[in-house]
Amino acid sequence: MSLVDEVPGATDAARSGAEHITEPTAYDAILLASFGGPEGQDDVIPFLRQVTRGRGIPDERLEEVAHHYRAFGGVSPINDQNRQLKAALEAELARRGIDLPVLWGNRNWKPWLSDALVEANERGFRKLIAIGTSAYSSYSSCRQYREDYAQALADTGLDGVIEIDKVRQFFDHPGFVTPFIDGLRDALAELAERGIALEDTHVLFSTHSIPSSDAARSGPAERHFGEGGAYAAQHLAVAEVVVAAQEPGASEVGWDLVFQSRSGPPSMPWLEPDVNDRIVELAAADMKAVVIVPLGFVSDHMEVKWDLDTEAMETAKENGLVAIRVPTPGVHAAYVSGLVDLVLERRDGVPLAERPALTALGPWYDVCRPGCCENVRLGFKPALAGVAP
Repeated sequence: MSLVDEVPGATDAARSGAEHITEPTAYDAILLASFGGPEGQDDVIPFLRQVTRGRGIPDERLEEVAHHYRAFGGVSPINDQNRQLKAALEAELARRGIDLPVLWGNRNWKPWLSDALVEANERGFRKLIAIGTSAYSSYSSCRQYREDYAQALADTGLDGVIEIDKVRQFFDHPGFVTPFIDGLRDALAELAERGIALEDTHVLFSTHSIPSSDAARSGPAERHFGEGGAYAAQHLAVAEVVVAAQEPGASEVGWDLVFQSRSGPPSMPWLEPDVNDRIVELAAADMKAVVIVPLGFVSDHMEVKWDLDTEAMETAKENGLVAIRVPTPGVHAAYVSGLVDLVLERRDGVPLAERPALTALGPWYDVCRPGCCENVRLGFKPALAGVAP
C-alpha cells in the first residue's frame, strides 16, 4: 500500500490499512461515541436541527418528530444510558485491573465528541480506541461515526496530535448477541406460561430502516451481499443465531426481520417491511402473539421507547395480539464484558483465529475497507479508521 493510501489519523499498527490488526497497540484511553439526545424541552428542536443539518428541513417539520421527545418531557433516555454504560465499562475495566480511562462524546448533542477530544488532549492521551454505540455496517451506523471522528479532530485542531482507531463492528460478537438470546428465551417462556402455543407466536427482529441505496452500499462492495448489503445480511445472520440458540422446539418458531423509524420522503425507497405493517398481517393470519426483538439497538433509546414500546405495542393491542418486547443489551454483563474484550483485541493484537464471532460473516474488519458504507446523497467525506475513500 502506498503512502497516499495510508489510513489517516490512525495508530502505527492500523495505518497500513490491513483488514485485521494483530500488532499490539498501547492505547491511552477509550472513546465511547454515541448519537446523543436532548435533555429538556428547550433542547429538542436545536437537537433535531443538528441531526438533520444540511438538509434544509424547516422547524415545523421537525416538530412532527419532536412530539416523540416531548412525550418524555423533552428528554431522550440515551444520555443516561450512556452514563450508565460508561460507569459499567469503568467498573469492568477496574475489575480486570486494566488502566484505560473512558471518555464519552456524542455526535449530535452535549457532551460533544470535540469535548471528549479536548479532554483527551488536556490529559495527555494521544492514542484512542473508539467504541461506537452501533453494532452493524451502514452509513449511519458506522461511516458517519468515522466522519465525525475526523471532523472533531479538525474542529479542535488536534488532527495530527491525537490518533483514533475503532473496534470492529460487533453485530455477531457473543457479548452483543447473548442478551437477545436470553431475552427471547424469557419471552417465549412467558408466553408458554400464559398458554400461548409456539405455533401461534411469531418473532419480529426489528431494526432501524435506512434508505435502500445506503443499504445496498453497506459493507465492502467486493463481498457482494446483495440488495440489502451488509446491513441486511448481518441482521439476518444474527437473527438466525438467536433463534437457533433457543430451547429444543422453540428454535422452530416463525420469525421475520422488520424495520422501523423510517424518516425519508415517500418517494425514496427504504428497507421494508415496517414492523407495524407486519403486525397487522400477522393478526390477519390468526397469530396470537408477537415477540419484538430490537436487534438493531444497543439500548432503550427513543426509537425503542416510542416506535416499539408505544406505536408497535399499540398496533398489537388494536389487532388483538399479545406482544412482548425483549430488552436491549443496555448494561447486560455479557455486553459490557464483550465491549472490553473488543478493546483488548486491539490492545493486545489478538490473532484473527482467536476472535469470537457467532456468524460466518465475522469477525468484521478492524479497518473499514475502501468505499465501505457510502452515502449516495452526500458522497465520501474524510473519515478515520478506514481506507479511503
